[in-house]
Amino acid sequence: MIYCDNGATSWPKPPQMLEQMNYFVNEIGGSPGRSGHTASVEAERVAFGVREALAEMFNIKDPQQIAFTKNITESLNYVIQTQLKPGDHVITSSMEHNSVMRPLRMLESKGLELTVVQCDEEGFLDPEKVKAAIKENTKMIIVNHASNVIGTIQDVEAVGKVAHEAGVLFTLDAAQSAGLIPVDVEKMHIDFLCVTGHKGLLGPTGTGAVYVNPAIKVEPFMLGGTGSNSEFEEQPEVMPDVWESGTMNIIGVAGLAGSLQFLKEVGIPNIHKREVMLTQRFIDGIKDIPGVKIYGPLDAMKKTAVTSINIEGAVCSEVGKVLDQGFGIMTRTGLHCSPAAHKTIGSFPQGTVRFGFSYFTTEEEVDKVIEAVKVIAEAAAE
Repeated sequence: MIYCDNGATSWPKPPQMLEQMNYFVNEIGGSPGRSGHTASVEAERVAFGVREALAEMFNIKDPQQIAFTKNITESLNYVIQTQLKPGDHVITSSMEHNSVMRPLRMLESKGLELTVVQCDEEGFLDPEKVKAAIKENTKMIIVNHASNVIGTIQDVEAVGKVAHEAGVLFTLDAAQSAGLIPVDVEKMHIDFLCVTGHKGLLGPTGTGAVYVNPAIKVEPFMLGGTGSNSEFEEQPEVMPDVWESGTMNIIGVAGLAGSLQFLKEVGIPNIHKREVMLTQRFIDGIKDIPGVKIYGPLDAMKKTAVTSINIEGAVCSEVGKVLDQGFGIMTRTGLHCSPAAHKTIGSFPQGTVRFGFSYFTTEEEVDKVIEAVKVIAEAAAE
């Protein structure tokens, strides 16, 4: 079995993840912020430890400005649906995931003004085009750091600077970059940072987080018990309580603690260096195979370890099926919940076959994937 679907969910996970989850279940077991007993206090320490680890990773000064969510879709919805109102203008790119596009389109139907800045065929966004799209009523710029379809890494520091200079909020979708390439909320002028735990952060599913610039007051999205200010029937207004109603997935957060420990020990630069090597090996191995089309940059330094292809004469879903059943290679096929991105790169409506490697992928596995693509391409050409 060769797992090449790390763009969806990373696998395998570092052993520290399961160790921390087991320890929490067997030794702690309490609910954070809900009781005064030892188990509850220890659970809160676990949660705060993860806030601190995320804050260190993303250069966030106050860990309490980080709220836990169940995934990045929830993180993005918290931001989009509380910050934007009818009459506001929002700028995004043509490479966005539906976790951004669907909430924006829903709000557009209710009076939000939306500008989608066209990226080039390799998925790159021109910051000058973003700057030119700013209007008097522009409230927010929201883009992804790296494409989930072709891995293209955006110059978010330049986009953040455009937003900052214009006095516009900047939201970054770091689903495909957190844990894989550096993210710095200060350097990149990020007001809202949305991440998920189960991809590059190598944590369990059902975990995510959202950071809020402390200068911004946010409104509640989902209301309920927070364990704080329980004498009032109104939602607390301070982070993270304002966005953390209900019992959190503390077992998942504990697992994320283990994964973040692994990332710190290995180092994000080392992870990035290895993934660049693996991705370049793959691109160089398939780029000259007749009938194979690679979408996006051919330089692995300009992308994450995600590569999308199509094979002439073969439907991408069938290619994925053959890779899985014939070679034991697991990929993602179709539109990857990003129709706008596929329209941008010219692969709509058929989609692509997406390969996503990770730090744990071996060179031997990449070579086997290259050989499988060659065999399928030769068969399709017959």
